[in-house]
Amino acid sequence: MASLSRSDVEHVALLARLGLTEAELLLLEGQLNHILEQYAKLAELPTESIPPTAQVIELENILREDVVTASLPVEAVVGGAADSSGGYIVVSAVLGDESERAPR
Repeated sequence: MASLSRSDVEHVALLARLGLTEAELLLLEGQLNHILEQYAKLAELPTESIPPTAQVIELENILREDVVTASLPVEAVVGGAADSSGGYIVVSAVLGDESERAPR
């Protein structure tokens, strides 16, 4: 199995938005290559007779009965908001640029 180069580790750190020092890059390169070496050893094991599993123990969903109950009154929910209009909570637009946002 191929090992990771220093540039591979720098690239992964860049993708993960990690600002690593030279010492951290060197340490991480060694650790990642050790993980790959261990994986290569595991890949050598004869696993053809072992059926694939997604979960090693049996799981059971524990669900509660759906019970219809009264929800909070609109006034109680909207009353705590910084801004509201017509029974709705008003928030700033998240997408688009400033010119596309509705005035408040």
